[in-house]
Amino acid sequence: MVRRRWPYGTKLTISLLLLAFFIYLLSRFQEIIAPIVIAVIIAYILNPMVNAIQNRLHLPRALIILLTYLLAIAMLAIILVAIIPWMGANIEQLQINPQQLVSTIENTLAQEYRVAGFTIHPGALVGQLIGALQGLIQPVVGQTVTLVKNIITSIIWIVFVFLVSFYLIKDGSKLGEWFSSHLPPEYLPDYRWIQSEVNLIWSAFFRGQLLLSTIVAALFIVVGLIIGLPFAIVMGILAGLLEFFPSIGHGIWLVTASLLAFFLGSTWLPLPNWAFTLLVIGLHLIFEQFDLNYLIPRIVGRRVHLPPLVVILGIVAGALVAGVIGIPLAAPTIASLRVIGRYIFANLFDIDWTPVSAIQPLPPPKTYWWQRTQKREKSP
Repeated sequence: MVRRRWPYGTKLTISLLLLAFFIYLLSRFQEIIAPIVIAVIIAYILNPMVNAIQNRLHLPRALIILLTYLLAIAMLAIILVAIIPWMGANIEQLQINPQQLVSTIENTLAQEYRVAGFTIHPGALVGQLIGALQGLIQPVVGQTVTLVKNIITSIIWIVFVFLVSFYLIKDGSKLGEWFSSHLPPEYLPDYRWIQSEVNLIWSAFFRGQLLLSTIVAALFIVVGLIIGLPFAIVMGILAGLLEFFPSIGHGIWLVTASLLAFFLGSTWLPLPNWAFTLLVIGLHLIFEQFDLNYLIPRIVGRRVHLPPLVVILGIVAGALVAGVIGIPLAAPTIASLRVIGRYIFANLFDIDWTPVSAIQPLPPPKTYWWQRTQKREKSP
C-alpha cells in the first residue's frame, strides 16, 4: 500500500497550528521555563565532569551523578567555611567599635548637607524610608500562611530543578538519540550540524563568561586595594560572581560597596567617609559603562561572534522577556537563533549554502599599530 503524502497546504497548516500550540504552552506554563533553564545549565556544566569520572571509574552513571552533586556541594561548603573565618579576622583587624559606629551614624544623620544649592537632611530621608519599609513589612508579617506557602513552593522548585538536571545528565544522550532516530534520514546531517554549532556556541559562551568574571574580579581587587576599600578581596570576588548579572549585579555591588565606604571609610586614604563614598560610586559608574559597552560585547560577543550592539540590545531584550535569568543568557541565545535562522532562510529560498562554524577565529583588528607590527614581521 502506497502511503498518501500530505500536500504543501496541509503541511503549512499543520506547521502553523503546531507553532500556535507551542506558543500557547509557553504562555500557559511560563513559570516552569526558568527552573527548566536553570536545570539545563546545571546539567550542561556538570555533564563533562560526570563523563570524565565515568571514563575513569566505570561506575553506574546515576551513582557518579550523585557523587558529582555531593562534590559540588562539599566544595561550596568548604569555600564558605574558609571565607567566613577569614572575613571575621578581617573585621577584627578593622577594630570596629559598635558604639562608635552607632554614634557616627547618628551624627551623620543629624547633619545637613548642601549640594548644588540644595539642603539635604539625611535624618528626614531615613525616617521616610523606614516608614515606607514598615508599610511594606507589616502586611508581610501578618501573612504567615503565605510565607510558609512560598517557602514550600521554593523547596518544591529546588527539588524539581535537581530532578530535571539529574535525568538530563543521566539520559541526555539517549534523549538526543531518540530525537535523531525520528528525523528523516536526509535531514539527519543538518540536525547534527546544527546541534554541533549550538553546542560550540554555548561552550564558548561559558568560557567567555568565566574569562570575563575572572578579569572583573582581578580588576576590582586591584582597584579596591589601591583606594583602600574595606574587604577589597571579598568585594572583588563578589564583583566577579555578580558579572553573570551585569545590570542587577552592578547595582547590588554598588550598594554594598557604598555602605562599606560610607560607614568604614578607606583603610589608608586620608579622605572623609562621604568623599570616599563618592569616589567609589564614581569609579564604579565609569566601570559600569566600560563593562556594558566594551568588556561584555567584546569578550562574550567575540566568543559567540555577535556585534557589540546586538549583544547590548540582547541584554535589554533578555531582561524584558525572561527577567534576571535572561540577562546572562541573551548572547548565546541570539547566536543559537542566528544559526537556526540561517539554516531556515537557506532552505526557504533554496540557497546553496555551505555551513560555517559560528566560533571560527576572528580576523585581527585593523588598526594602525597592528598593520605596522605585521609589516615589521614580514620585513627581513
